Amino acid sequence: MSRPILLDTCAIVWINQNEPLRGDADRILAEAEQVGGGIVVSPISAWEIGMLMSRGRLAASLNPEAWFGALLKAGAALAPMPPELLMASSFLPDCALRDPADRILAATARAFNYRLMTRDQPLLDYAAGGHIDATAC
Repeated sequence: MSRPILLDTCAIVWINQNEPLRGDADRILAEAEQVGGGIVVSPISAWEIGMLMSRGRLAASLNPEAWFGALLKAGAALAPMPPELLMASSFLPDCALRDPADRILAATARAFNYRLMTRDQPLLDYAAGGHIDATAC
């Protein structure tokens, strides 16, 4: 059975804007949906979407709450984000990630055995170090 795919915020935006994905990303997403692994998003991505919209870096016809809510209604599941996960993001092994949201995504992938889909090179580098499973999109 396929592992759930945790979408990084950049992947959420690219998918929402119907931008072409790289490599096997479309196939991996389709597989995850077909075999029941599923697509998962982190609550930290809701915050990042709100920040992008508030700064004018993401234009949308919906407000951030409706935009993120539509993602969940389309079938993405919300990943857990308990306090222990947030603390674990502070103690990731061999971690050079400086962005707190990236650290939370990495900790989420580790804690729940998710495969992270991202275009963020620092996260892909962290995966290359064997600390998380990630695929480029």
